[in-house]
Amino acid sequence: MENNNNKDNKINIELPENVADGVYSNLAVITHSNSEFVCDFVQMMPGMPKAKVRSRVVMTPENAKRLMNALKDNINKYEAAKGKISDDNQNMPPMNFGNPPTEA
Repeated sequence: MENNNNKDNKINIELPENVADGVYSNLAVITHSNSEFVCDFVQMMPGMPKAKVRSRVVMTPENAKRLMNALKDNINKYEAAKGKISDDNQNMPPMNFGNPPTEA
């Protein structure tokens, strides 16, 4: 039996112009409920007491785990090519600051 999953499961992904530029984020705040993960991508500016959520992504726990695995894989590839990424985050606030628990 031949596996044709790659041929049959092609996805045409459209990237609209208003999304293509992306948004800058230097902090991600992640909360979850039993049925979903909420990732808020925040932009913090130096010396400013207030930060803005620039984008929010809501996904199932299964897709959140797929994202985590894809990020791990890409980070490993990046570090193999460019060297270890510093993860010194002493100046960053905790990832769950000021957020109420997410409810589905």
